[in-house]
Amino acid sequence: MIRHCYFRLLTRFARRPLQGRVAGWALAGAATHLALFASGVVLPAPALAQAGSIQALERRVKAAFLYKFLAYAEFPANAFGDSAAPLMIGVVGSDEMAAELARVVVGRQALGRPIQVRSLREGEHGAPVHLLFVAGNDNARTARILRAAPAALMPVTECELGLQYGSVINFRIIEDRVRFDVSLDSAEKNNVKLSSRLLTVANRVVKGAS
Repeated sequence: MIRHCYFRLLTRFARRPLQGRVAGWALAGAATHLALFASGVVLPAPALAQAGSIQALERRVKAAFLYKFLAYAEFPANAFGDSAAPLMIGVVGSDEMAAELARVVVGRQALGRPIQVRSLREGEHGAPVHLLFVAGNDNARTARILRAAPAALMPVTECELGLQYGSVINFRIIEDRVRFDVSLDSAEKNNVKLSSRLLTVANRVVKGAS
């Protein structure tokens, strides 16, 4: 119940126009920070008050989503070496996103497991990870990375054709709002079960040809 309420809060937060959040945070950054902190997201208050770019704000929203995606996914039992093994997030193409995610997940858990974040270079992503975020809107590069990362159980992308290349979740910016589409086929292929709560807040859920 707590996680469900949190996700609704995060979704409302993410659907607010990015440009509106720049002005809003200048006046109400402290209140926003307290609300998100109480709901389970760690976003430094100084960063909220001093954020000077749409890109930085977008990155913070996406990092918060990536963290919460883990709690709404059920991974196969053989995805973990033992009961204490961490959830692994790999980030390709953005050291800034890796650093933001590391700040979000520090001291936190998902599915009863600690979370580790690794910043990866293209060609270094063959190691098994539970969630692989491929940054950037270059379709060809994203496709190449996903083909070379068969061990990634839940790839998340942010390019136009991400779902067609095999990602489970693809971020989109729609009318200055951070949204995401979901591919059930990709999730099923990787034996990952997604919560219906996640699907209900998705922009689009694809089954079959996308």
